[in-house]
This record gives sequence, C-alpha cells and structure tokens, in this order.
Amino acid sequence: MKRKILISPSILAANFAKLGEEVKAIDKAGADWIHIDIMDGHFVPNLTIGPDVVKSLKNYSSKTFDVHLMTSPVDIWIDPFSEAGADIITVHEEAEGDTITTLKNIRKKGIKAGISIKPQTSENKIKHLLEFCDLILVMTVNPGFGGQKFIDKQLDKISKIRSLIDNSKLNIDLEVDGGINKETSKLCVDAGANVLVAGNSIFKEDEKEYSKIISMLRNTA
Repeated sequence: MKRKILISPSILAANFAKLGEEVKAIDKAGADWIHIDIMDGHFVPNLTIGPDVVKSLKNYSSKTFDVHLMTSPVDIWIDPFSEAGADIITVHEEAEGDTITTLKNIRKKGIKAGISIKPQTSENKIKHLLEFCDLILVMTVNPGFGGQKFIDKQLDKISKIRSLIDNSKLNIDLEVDGGINKETSKLCVDAGANVLVAGNSIFKEDEKEYSKIISMLRNTA
C-alpha cells in the first residue's frame, strides 16, 4: 500500500524567541504534523521544553502535535503531555520502565503511541511492541541535538522495520528523524519511511521559504 508522505517539522530548530509564530508559520506552509522534542537533560544531554509550553503552542496550530519524549523515566510525563494537547506521544525503547505498559497507557489517553530507537539499537528490540504502537520512530542521528549528519547505516534498519510492519498487517507509521534534507528524504522514503522529521533544513531558511522547503521534501521523497 502506497502511503502519503507526511512532513513533521521539528521545532527544536526553530527560533525559540518566537516559537508560537514559528509553529503558526509552518502550519500555514503546509506541515502535516508539528514535531516537538522533549529532552530532560538526563536521557539525552540537552534540556528543552515542558508541558506548559506545548499547551500554549496549541493556540497556534490545530495540526497533529507529534511529541517525542527523550526522557527517562517516561511514565511521569504521559499525563502532563497528553493533557497539554499531544496527539502522538513517542517514547524510547531504551528508557527505563515497562515499555508495553507505557504504550498501553498512552493509548488509554485516546492518543497515538509511538516507540523510538537510537541508531545503535537493533530493530529486533521492538518486534514484540508492534501491536502496542501506532508509530515507529527511527533516529538517524544520535538524539540530543539538532543539526547532526545523517547516519547512512540506518537505511537498512528502516527497510527491515518496514518489512516488519508490512508483515504484521498493522497500521503503523514509520517516521525518521535526523539529518533529513532533499537527498536523505528520498533515501528514507525509498527504504520505507512515510513520515519525515526535518529541523534545520526548514528553519535555517527565511520564513518565506518554509512552504517551498516543505513541498520540496515531500515531492523529492
């Protein structure tokens, strides 16, 4: 089945001094989802934003809020971010806790549950989680900071996960995050991804170019 390619701009690369306006601009420019990276300074060596900021950003867009928790533990954040307006909450396989229970609890909130893996984590680690998730996020850089170079070796993993999803007959989106640009977007889609997270490739441009870059990523892919 041919899937629509979705573009989820990562606001980690946006201008935080005018974050609401940036979200409004990418919404208007044709973003399908809004990707929000939550980092706790523990699971990854960076600290970003909390639930109150996410809640305030809902005033600027009605698009899908794609919340990626790079935290450990994760369970303490499920209620706050679901109440703040997350439409998808993705957690890491590598984080502490019972991942199946966490994914079930996310779904109980009436939102979609995602599982993410770092570059060094094998796709075999998530085989048993497919029935509990709506999205799989493959990190194509080491999580924690934007602007990193795409890790080519992850393409094989994306392909293997696409096969796992197709064989399962489950309706699961396959998302990639890290180093996504005109060249790598096509490689990822060819490997089986259908959701592309892009940060610097969009936000490094002038706001007037956001629509052009989003369309370019989608059309190239």
